[in-house]
Amino acid sequence: MSLNCGIVGLPNVGKSTLFNCLSNAKAQAANFPFCTIEPNVGVITVPDERLNALVEIDHPKRVVPATMEIVDIAGLVKGASRGEGLGNKFLANIRETDAIIHVLRCFDDPNVTHVDGSVDPVRDKEIIDTELQLKDLETIENRIGRVEKQAQSGGDKTAKRLLSILKQYKEVLEQGKNARVLEWDSKDDQKLARDLFLLTDKPVLYVCNVDDAAAKDGNAYVEAVRQAIAGENAQLLVVAAKTESEIAEFETYEERQMFLQELGLDESGVNRLIKASYALLNLQTYFTTGPDESRAWTFVKGTKAPQAAGIIHSDFEKGFIRAEVIKYEDYIRYRTEAACKEAGKLAVEGKDYVVQDGDILHFRFNV
Repeated sequence: MSLNCGIVGLPNVGKSTLFNCLSNAKAQAANFPFCTIEPNVGVITVPDERLNALVEIDHPKRVVPATMEIVDIAGLVKGASRGEGLGNKFLANIRETDAIIHVLRCFDDPNVTHVDGSVDPVRDKEIIDTELQLKDLETIENRIGRVEKQAQSGGDKTAKRLLSILKQYKEVLEQGKNARVLEWDSKDDQKLARDLFLLTDKPVLYVCNVDDAAAKDGNAYVEAVRQAIAGENAQLLVVAAKTESEIAEFETYEERQMFLQELGLDESGVNRLIKASYALLNLQTYFTTGPDESRAWTFVKGTKAPQAAGIIHSDFEKGFIRAEVIKYEDYIRYRTEAACKEAGKLAVEGKDYVVQDGDILHFRFNV
């Protein structure tokens, strides 16, 4: 699964600190590895307590968690849409990501300078928004010129519908709003809109980087951001990147948990960020488990059984016969596939079955 999230933000907001915390994440009892496939791209494991529970039951020889990619994108400056600084590279990198983690500085620290001289996360958000909106507006205006001719020629209904979508986007962007505020009712419109690959239409998670004191409940800066994104169809998460870097230094799971308890936190910010990013990409997990291997497999929400089987191997999809499905809660209760079957908790599903998050699957196929 090649979907990824890009971390963006102005200089000195804690973006790289957060990326480094993710790179050292030891969120689960089992210390699964992090690897860097490029200097600014990391493959990180997705914390999932369900996989740990399956491991405790089956004691497999091998454990394979779900993973996802995080991309650390170069800092942005004003004028990026016109190529200022690393603007062109910044915008190109964002275009290649599937979702955006937008880090905002929500802490005061005289020892950490701010590129604009003062701490104002809403202003910082608007700087990046404006640059992305300007680039999207340029994209829209270029497309309108071409599509208008097709729509006026007569019978091209798709062109007429696309022109309507483009004009609605143009109106929203000219108002200084992000494209994601628009939602489309029909699947055809959704596809036309998605195929435009607008920067401000990507799913976004705003991460408010706070100090230790605000790690649990946030602060006034966080509330200002929360109000600013109301109605934008976006999510918000509070993380103390400096605290997370301290957590990453602990060697054992027990030490990390004790430190979190002292801060009044149930779970590390890195854990919550990875899970939120996974959900932001519309990803879910199914499992295969047994004495040889317990494994988490990543799929896009809404995937049907044959396509889910194809994630394991293309032959599974080509020769798909059926999927044997056990719900996670039932497996935890009965503890073996045989016991689940005896209790009537193993369902046999065909090609139209939509895989659910947490399903434990066994595919039957013939090639």
